[in-house]
Amino acid sequence: MFFKENMVLALESLRSNKMRAFLTMLGIIIGIASVIAIISVGDSLSSSITTEMQSIGTNNIRIMVREKDNKFGNPRNRMNNPGSMLSSGASAEDKDLITIEMLEAFQERFKDQVAAISLNESRGTGQVKDERLYANVTVSGVNPGYISVNNVELINGRFINDRDTAGRKSVAVVSDKLVKNIFGSSINPIGQEIKLYETSGIKTYIVVGVYKYTDSDSFFGASSTSEKDAQTSIYIPITLAKQDTTIKNYSSAIIMSKTNVDTDKFTKDIEEYFSKYYETNPKWEVSVINMASQIETASSMLSSVSLAITIIAAISLLVGGIGVMNIMLVSVTERTREIGTRKALGAKNFHIRMQFITEAMIIALVGGLIGLVLGLLLGTLGSNLLGAAPSFSLPTIVLTVAFSMAIGVFFGYYPASKAAQLDPIDALRYE
Repeated sequence: MFFKENMVLALESLRSNKMRAFLTMLGIIIGIASVIAIISVGDSLSSSITTEMQSIGTNNIRIMVREKDNKFGNPRNRMNNPGSMLSSGASAEDKDLITIEMLEAFQERFKDQVAAISLNESRGTGQVKDERLYANVTVSGVNPGYISVNNVELINGRFINDRDTAGRKSVAVVSDKLVKNIFGSSINPIGQEIKLYETSGIKTYIVVGVYKYTDSDSFFGASSTSEKDAQTSIYIPITLAKQDTTIKNYSSAIIMSKTNVDTDKFTKDIEEYFSKYYETNPKWEVSVINMASQIETASSMLSSVSLAITIIAAISLLVGGIGVMNIMLVSVTERTREIGTRKALGAKNFHIRMQFITEAMIIALVGGLIGLVLGLLLGTLGSNLLGAAPSFSLPTIVLTVAFSMAIGVFFGYYPASKAAQLDPIDALRYE
């Protein structure tokens, strides 16, 4: 009953001084809204990136040729920077790269653990045209294992096979968006010719397959172009993509392990296997990293950044708490005669203290709830702008509301104690 009366008095005080109460809450509102919004956007981005990387495959292991003497080349720096695989910019010669023979020997040696090996050779960008119709594309030379490793969803026809790569056939696997732009819905694209316009000239390919396009190549899944102008990949045999280049071997490859394989152990086995090819190479070596460790590193970095920004945003909560203390001190001064009257009627110090602590707690709680709603709205808006699904943590929301109440208790305690210690005679004489 006593606590209920204090709440009624606190709410009545807020109603009688609406503007002052709102300005007092403003610091808490901004602080809570900032913390909720930042945590929500951070969780959304982390979830989006993790999902995207997992869709590529947590059992994928990338091998890459890099320089031995670059700043990430020695084992100590590699341990401190596990995600770094790029060289300092120098170009390896063909003899320093990974050969098909090396990969075939590796696959034979570990055939019980290898599900597929993916190779990819970028050929740049171009346009598929048919009179006024067009489709923007990036051209990638791939091997048959690419579809399994990269989770390409084939919806019509077939993918690049061994005969295509062995014979350097002019065949292509295109996206459903390209089919819609060039052929429409009335023509079966399988077996149809397409003309690809590149800077090097015009190439003709026979469509052998159609895959389902996703926005995974764009920033967090959000495409900034219209559906018609979206740039999709066109896959051709990797041997065909390399026939006009001087580099015939490969700087990198992705190995997909079978589901029952220990990825971490297999990663070490791969590194040991390929390292023997580079024991006598004075400049180049092979770096091996699995997707699971990349996901862990990315999640850790995002969590650290979110925590740092959250701590900075939480500073405004301190400012809000000081505002609560300030207004409660003013309230004690304004209500000195009231305090004296209550003490004269028998109210104890505990009752006076709890009255003002309750009022400070109600101010902080109302401000926290307003900040919570605002933070959820800002978090949703921020996540949508980044193309990520909004993500909210119930424990975080509960903790935030509890923290706002704790601010009221902490910063309201001193003014409440000051009010409780007033002498009733002096309080009644106060003008």
